[in-house]
This record gives sequence, structure tokens and C-alpha cells, in this order.
Amino acid sequence: MEKTPLTRAARPAVGMRRTAGFTLIELMVTVAIIGILAAVALPSYTQYLQKGRRVDAKNAVQDLALREERYYATNNRYSVSGPDLGLAAFPVDVNASGTSYYTLNVTQVTTDDFAITATPTGTQATDACYAYGINHLGVQTNTDAGNNPITTTGCW
Repeated sequence: MEKTPLTRAARPAVGMRRTAGFTLIELMVTVAIIGILAAVALPSYTQYLQKGRRVDAKNAVQDLALREERYYATNNRYSVSGPDLGLAAFPVDVNASGTSYYTLNVTQVTTDDFAITATPTGTQATDACYAYGINHLGVQTNTDAGNNPITTTGCW
């Protein structure tokens, strides 16, 4: 195989160099695109995480309601004592993978009723559904930080 010399047309023009890499403008356009994508994706991701943590709050509230009913069946009254229900003293942290995003509490007016509330803590406090509640009649509620009812659909 014989080497063929480069013809004049294949050689770079005199005074012109071939450069490798990106220009500053190309780099800045890329950074701007990444910034826009991050600004759109981050809030969606945060909402996705909060929605996933809601399940933990709902499960904890319903589990505690079942414990209350079991206690009532045996003692003919409800309890606001965590140890009576097989838990630590109230308020109880609802842990999900080692981190607490809700605090569980029981309130009682008489021995024949109870109200359970899971109140969000930390980053979960900005969730649209905020606090989850259930009472002795099985009525499920969501309330905001001021204890006002939330009518957002899809919470329970």
C-alpha cells in the first residue's frame, strides 16, 4: 500500500488552525438548558417524594385506629396512652427509612371517642394534604396548619 501525499484541497488553509473543544457560547447554552430542566424537574420530584410519604402517614393513622378499637374491645374505653396501645408515649414519630416525616398523636374528649392526627414535620410540612386525621367513627380528614379542613382531592 502506497502513501499518497495530501493534496492542497485537503490541507487546512494557511493561517487557520483546527481547534478541539467547545466555545464559551456553546458551554453557556448547555448550562442554561440544564438550569431550565432542573427548575422544572426539582419541584415535580419534591411533590413525588411528598406523595410517597403520605402513605406512611395514612398507614400509621389507620394502624393506631385499629389499636384503639382493639383496646376498646377489651377495656370498654379508648386510651390516649401509648403504652396501652403498644407504642411509646405520644407523640410518636412515624419513621420511613430511618427519617421521621410525621408525628402521630391521639386526643380524646371522653372515654367513648378518640381523634388521631398525623402532623407533618420537616420538608413534609409543605405538602398539600398536610395533616391526616381519623376519629372513632372512622371519619378521615385532612387539615392545614391552622386546623382548617383541606378539600384537596386525592389525599386519602
